[in-house]
Amino acid sequence: MSTFEQAKEVLKRCFGHDGFRPEQERAIRSIMGKRDVLAVMSTGAGKSLIYQVPAVALGGTTIVASPLVSLMSDQVRKLVELGLHPAFLNNTLSLRAQEKVRNRIKSGEFQILYVAPERLSNPAFLSAIGNLTIPLVAVDEAHCVSQWGQDFRPAYTGIADFIESLPKRPPVIALTATATDKVRRDVSALLGLRNPECVV
Repeated sequence: MSTFEQAKEVLKRCFGHDGFRPEQERAIRSIMGKRDVLAVMSTGAGKSLIYQVPAVALGGTTIVASPLVSLMSDQVRKLVELGLHPAFLNNTLSLRAQEKVRNRIKSGEFQILYVAPERLSNPAFLSAIGNLTIPLVAVDEAHCVSQWGQDFRPAYTGIADFIESLPKRPPVIALTATATDKVRRDVSALLGLRNPECVV
């Protein structure tokens, strides 16, 4: 059973920090307790740690849906430097490179996998993750799911279907830097969050 204490140990061992900020702690306690989270935190407030630490503590492969290709490669590079095992799968990779990544996904070697939301309905991707243990799904820039948000992306509306299609529904964390009350309610409903802990 993974606990908050294990998350604290991962924070120190892998990320070199002694403690969480209060809002990070609230979110991570909820995730480790298998509860959904909606986190609205400004850029630079440590949103990424909220899913990266549990991803390592929980084992398996955490899936992160992110719309920003440049951010994916940046995050992966930083995590590799910390000695972790992340990957991204997007169209900046050649078809051959994508196939290599999919084969490595099947072996379960990645702790964190970054993909664009469009990828979550891709048959080759779904086949690659078919036998994985997925302990957590993180949705970055979650306001993109809401038609009330400025950056609406239609593919985000399929994320809930992807989550519900998994053999065992994992906790889900939705992260955004900007969300009005209306957008927050929309995000919760459209992603199918269940009684989420709201960290604002």
